Amino acid sequence: MGYSDYYSSYPSYYDYYDYGYSASDSSIATIGGTILGAFLGVFVFIGLIVTVIQLAGMWKVFSKAGEKGWKCIIPIYNLVILFRISGLSPWIIFGYLATFIPFVGWIVCLGINIYQCNSLAKAFGKDVGYTVGLLFLPTIFYLILGFGKAEYIGKGNVSTTSTYQGDGIVNISEKPQDEPPINNDEDNANL
Repeated sequence: MGYSDYYSSYPSYYDYYDYGYSASDSSIATIGGTILGAFLGVFVFIGLIVTVIQLAGMWKVFSKAGEKGWKCIIPIYNLVILFRISGLSPWIIFGYLATFIPFVGWIVCLGINIYQCNSLAKAFGKDVGYTVGLLFLPTIFYLILGFGKAEYIGKGNVSTTSTYQGDGIVNISEKPQDEPPINNDEDNANL
């Protein structure tokens, strides 16, 4: 009688500890994993479609405001440009660093988002309804602002005209919309 014959007559370690797994349990896990993977795949696909649609709307909003549309694609830079279009200081973006503060950071970021959406709606001559829309349905309302009849009027209902030279703004002249243009013919005649 050899070594292997002697130990083969004893029960295995796994014979004492049966965990109750069977072939049917592993097939259920495989089916569950497949369903979960398919669900996540569809979720990611729908998320990509919504992102592309929102980027198209933002591209058009940026173009209407006199910015180059491609600037909406670059992650942090698009917020800087969006704040500038809204008539806000781009330095407000640093308020998003407050997210590291528990609870208070969430409130600060929500406040910044509401303030930015309200300013963007006003920059396009829209009211509070657009602010709510930009908060809760940004994809749809960026499309409406970008592809609709909304005109960019700038910060505080002031018409802005700008002269571009290269990639930067060289000259911005602001003229309130309510006042007629000033006639300087008399001043020029005295020269």
